[in-house]
Amino acid sequence: MAIISKKDALSEPAKQFNQEVGIRISQKFHHRFTQLEELKVFMFNWLRLTFVMETQKKLSATEAWENSKKATVEAELKKIEENLEKKKAEYVEKMKNKIAMIHKEAEEKRAMIEARRGEDLLKAEEMAAKYRATGSAPKKLLGCF
Repeated sequence: MAIISKKDALSEPAKQFNQEVGIRISQKFHHRFTQLEELKVFMFNWLRLTFVMETQKKLSATEAWENSKKATVEAELKKIEENLEKKKAEYVEKMKNKIAMIHKEAEEKRAMIEARRGEDLLKAEEMAAKYRATGSAPKKLLGCF
């Protein structure tokens, strides 16, 4: 058996106590360190999630803005197309009226030509009958000589 000095005798329980306290403190710090690490991970994940959500929110707002602008432009395009269709229909109607007017004028000219022809034929027959009745020949028989 070894003789333990008074100093060593006191220090042995103190060492054991220190070890136990040290282990507890170590465990406590380890627990706190683990909690701190978990907190860091949580904060990182939370920040990342926040950034992702903000990015998604900005993307959604941008998409909504884009859709709104597209709808406005498409509505304007549709209005322009409708106006063009309306103008086209009006122009087609105007051209058809012009064609009808030209056809009517041509018919009137044909009718006038036919009437003049009829008058000329009637006049020629009257002159021919007159010359036959008198038995004389026309003086301007050959107008080109």
